[in-house]
Amino acid sequence: MDIADIAVRDSVEVDADTRLAKVRSLFERENPKGILVLDDGAYAGVITERQLLSSHVEDDTKASVMMKNAPRVERTADVREVARVLVEGGVKVAPVFEANKLWGIVTQDAILEAVLENLDVLSVDQIATDEVVTLREDDRVGRAINLLRENGISRLPVLDEDGLLSGMLTTHDIVEFAVRNEGRTTTGDRAGDSERMLDIPVYDIMNSPVQTIAASATVRDAVERMLESDYAGLVVEDEDEEIAGILTKTDVLRALTYTEEEHMDVQITNIELLDTLGREEVVTSIEETTDKYGEMQVQHAHVRFNEHKEKLRGTPLVYCQIRLRTSVGQVAGTGEGYGAESAFRVALDKLERNVIELKGVQADEEYEGQLLRKLGEL
Repeated sequence: MDIADIAVRDSVEVDADTRLAKVRSLFERENPKGILVLDDGAYAGVITERQLLSSHVEDDTKASVMMKNAPRVERTADVREVARVLVEGGVKVAPVFEANKLWGIVTQDAILEAVLENLDVLSVDQIATDEVVTLREDDRVGRAINLLRENGISRLPVLDEDGLLSGMLTTHDIVEFAVRNEGRTTTGDRAGDSERMLDIPVYDIMNSPVQTIAASATVRDAVERMLESDYAGLVVEDEDEEIAGILTKTDVLRALTYTEEEHMDVQITNIELLDTLGREEVVTSIEETTDKYGEMQVQHAHVRFNEHKEKLRGTPLVYCQIRLRTSVGQVAGTGEGYGAESAFRVALDKLERNVIELKGVQADEEYEGQLLRKLGEL
């Protein structure tokens, strides 16, 4: 299946010289998955809500400063390959080209709608992320922003004083809140008002009640609910109605890229941060680590890099997370270091230690074959 019938011409676009204040307003008013930035009418990049949230750039800054390179795709590109580049690019929209000219866009929602009927072979617990970062109702917005940025995520379940799920806070909620309050400030008030915004309890801006999904439900059911309600993710609950994970649209896109190739399937988010490290070396290093444990079969690996502002002799501090989906469950390792290679090595060491704890669990080969055969039809 290709994206010729999925891509559309409708897109939200701004000029490279557009002020960020207008970009923030467009996100609030039109709620796009991303905004394309054009320079003299030609595609230059994309801006996402997460970029705006993690930035302290002033409103008068030009859009060109904040844009990032989103992967370009052809109208006839394979849907699974487009799913891969969206995940690796950390974006929800990609520009579509035809005959070397910008034709339109393709969104993650359009892809998910197109493959919906193929998702009934998957259960939520098979692809959901089981490590969940949470907040308390009295935590401040400033802490929420730091957690979102540090973990490279877009949503945080909020717990009440009894530890029960009471709400959800997303990057969109925070951006919407910030834009809403920006209009109420004057030039003299802005700095102080921003500080007060960071001190507001998350309870005041979170969404409640929260949309949840049973771990045993099909991924098709979950995606249908996300598309109908315009949610990017759902809280996963176990049989005791306790939080068991988070399922996002990105998790589903990632599942679409699973293959039956002998070589390990690896995705790298923010691949542009790789400096002295190449994709092949990343794959080989993970394979060498997991091959030590013959009873564990790695179905998929995701490596994510985030760059911090701190630097040492010009080299940025980088956070790395390696997450594996294996026949014995999910396992991850994280680390920080100056430069992507240093961060990766620390994360790889922690990954190996965590892998040891998962030894002895049997593979679910029947599920693996069923999933790959079904997705292979796309």
